Amino acid sequence: MTTSTLPTTSTSAAVTTRGDAGTSTDSESATYAVARDRSAVLDALIDGHATEDPARFRMLTGDRPTGPLHIGHYLASLRNRVRLQDKGVETFVVIADYQVITDRDSVGEMGANVHGLVMDYLAAGLDPARTTIFTHSAVPALNQLMLPFLSLVTDAELRRNPTVKDELALSDGRPLSGLLLTYPVHQAADILFCHSRIVPVGRDQLPHLELTRDIARRFNSRYAAGHSVFPEPEALLSEVPLLLGTDGTKMSKSKGNVVNLRDTADETAERIRAARTDSERRITFEPNAPPAVANLLTIAGLFLDESPEAVAERIGDGGAQALKRVVTDAVNESLAGHRARRADLARDPAYVTSVLHDGNARASEVAERTLATVRAVMGMSY
Repeated sequence: MTTSTLPTTSTSAAVTTRGDAGTSTDSESATYAVARDRSAVLDALIDGHATEDPARFRMLTGDRPTGPLHIGHYLASLRNRVRLQDKGVETFVVIADYQVITDRDSVGEMGANVHGLVMDYLAAGLDPARTTIFTHSAVPALNQLMLPFLSLVTDAELRRNPTVKDELALSDGRPLSGLLLTYPVHQAADILFCHSRIVPVGRDQLPHLELTRDIARRFNSRYAAGHSVFPEPEALLSEVPLLLGTDGTKMSKSKGNVVNLRDTADETAERIRAARTDSERRITFEPNAPPAVANLLTIAGLFLDESPEAVAERIGDGGAQALKRVVTDAVNESLAGHRARRADLARDPAYVTSVLHDGNARASEVAERTLATVRAVMGMSY
């Protein structure tokens, strides 16, 4: 069997700056370019070796169950998870239910949201025989890793994390919960408990992954006498651009500016008809112009597997009405199979529950082994 190694990452792989939120430095741009190059190498290694050695390319990804998944999740994440699973990557998907209460006062419709996520995962093509789907709260050993991991980071490091900084800026003086402050360490525990080697991320999530790498490296050095208990996971960067919602702002469940995967064809058409565009009759793709039209063209292109320029050329002088019709048809035709499979799953809730129970048991088994190793190297096996 041919062997190869995952690309090596320097300890400064994802530099975060102390400047204003949203600014970009030359250092950040250079770092991102390096991360993209490593990600391309990693993707090539997956193509060549994942089938023969799945554990070596083990991947962790997941979602917070705060509401239904939408087309942004599908385009940027779900399709890629299925692609990697089908290439042979051993996949873990965490439904991060504990993370819902990092910035919310209640759990909301947690049970329904969790089951809705599982149905969308299965409808998209994730296979529970090859992908472990589990809930954060159902794996106690995973959460016990938080304690030693918290000893490896400082308060200042946590407050520099972009997610924590953004939430603090938006809090309007409201005290930051301890759960939100330690959110980056929760993510590290999610990634490291199963010894994940690959984490699909967008550019804005690179600082989270770099802190995870720091925690792995520090644990190995401080508590394991330099032995590699935890590997330092690598970023697999998403190629899908940032998608906007129907109101022209960032696509977000909380804003209600999304097309949900569970929506009917008619509901999808209604949401897209209400999408913001401009008054120009000629449809062209100009990514640096006002973004509403470019965003719709991008969405259509991703579903049709065409460039947004090609979609725009076909619409030509049809204007916003023709553009929205093309987007609606692209979304509805591409998701028809997904929605049919989801409807079948909704009629068999016992099966959906069994998938989650099996995944929780598998994740717990892995987490217990990891925790036993951690206790052993820390001299805490009593």
